Amino acid sequence: MAAIASSAHACQPPLVVHLIYRLDIGGLETLLVDAINRMPAERYRHAVVCLTDYTEFAARITRPGVELFALHKLPGAAPRTHLDLWYLLRRLRPAILHTYNLGTIEYATTALLAGVPVRVHAEHGRDAGDPQGLNRKHNLLRRLVAPCIDRIVPVSRDLHAWLRDAVGIAERRLCLIDNGVDTERFRPALPGESGAEAWHDDPHAFVIGSVGRLQDVKDQATLVDAFALLCRMLPQEPLRLVLVGDGPLRASLAAQVAANGLQDRVWLAGARADVAPVMRGFSLFALSSIAEGTPVTLLEAMASGLPVVSTAVGGIPDLVADGANGALVPPSNPQALAQALAAYVRDRALAQAHGAAGRARVERQYSMQAMLEAYLALYDGLLHSKNKVNEAITPCAE
Repeated sequence: MAAIASSAHACQPPLVVHLIYRLDIGGLETLLVDAINRMPAERYRHAVVCLTDYTEFAARITRPGVELFALHKLPGAAPRTHLDLWYLLRRLRPAILHTYNLGTIEYATTALLAGVPVRVHAEHGRDAGDPQGLNRKHNLLRRLVAPCIDRIVPVSRDLHAWLRDAVGIAERRLCLIDNGVDTERFRPALPGESGAEAWHDDPHAFVIGSVGRLQDVKDQATLVDAFALLCRMLPQEPLRLVLVGDGPLRASLAAQVAANGLQDRVWLAGARADVAPVMRGFSLFALSSIAEGTPVTLLEAMASGLPVVSTAVGGIPDLVADGANGALVPPSNPQALAQALAAYVRDRALAQAHGAAGRARVERQYSMQAMLEAYLALYDGLLHSKNKVNEAITPCAE
């Protein structure tokens, strides 16, 4: 077990321990880091516990005094991890344990046994192997653990309905909180602001960008197939495709690009820490996922003033109004995806109009401040209802 950056104060606000499977580049992880960095320091302290490990991505936590732990969980049930977490929680004595997604939900029982007053669990999406969330074993686990959890937070209306209707979680345990995005960091490009990336080799190029881990659930293979079709449909257009991210499918995607002879038009850009300026160099954002909650990268793209072409899965239809700020297509359908992309390539004014509409929608409903206020209200309300705040706070020295 490892820990960094501890802090001690004579009088401390309540501690929230965030339990995540692994702290690495990803939408959920970005949300977690942004929330920790931006939540008022006088309201809550934070610690992050990783069931497995963390990467250099953890350096994005810039708020002082945040402790970071890795439990190095082994594959499988790993009962020792429950014991390690129990001892850690007994030492830290948090007011709240906040768990994220299926991989961490069972540890709400450990928190209950360790005396953590409030347990919150968030569902940010479903697995690629179970895009509809119908796995009986997984849903049984969710139902069995639910009595140990004070609130379950779905981040989209689709996830809310699924947890209630398919999983069988009582409505009183659910609290919908929309994901939020930093609308100052993610903004449209200013006049004359252009990128200097390799894919900006032609000032007239239409750059289709996508950001996400290269894995099955994101299905970038369908996007590459759609781009190949698009190039054949519009042979005179200077088209570019940029896939930002890394993951287990990188080699197979590179082979797919080569097989289609697109090496001079497609860039596998790898993981990037500067996603905001990279997005400002895109003409359009594309997402080909087969399952999603409320994808953070989609919100970031909309905040950046980009039109969106996406699969109509999970909570995406809550964000993308087809024909207003983007286009929705069925998953795993390269032909439909290519046709939707072609409409924006042919009509650049439409692309700009839909991009502006997406930015306006994010400002109205999906700001970072609105998300933070919702979580603060949830934490405050649960702690107040338990009437155990004083047990979780180090008393002030008199």
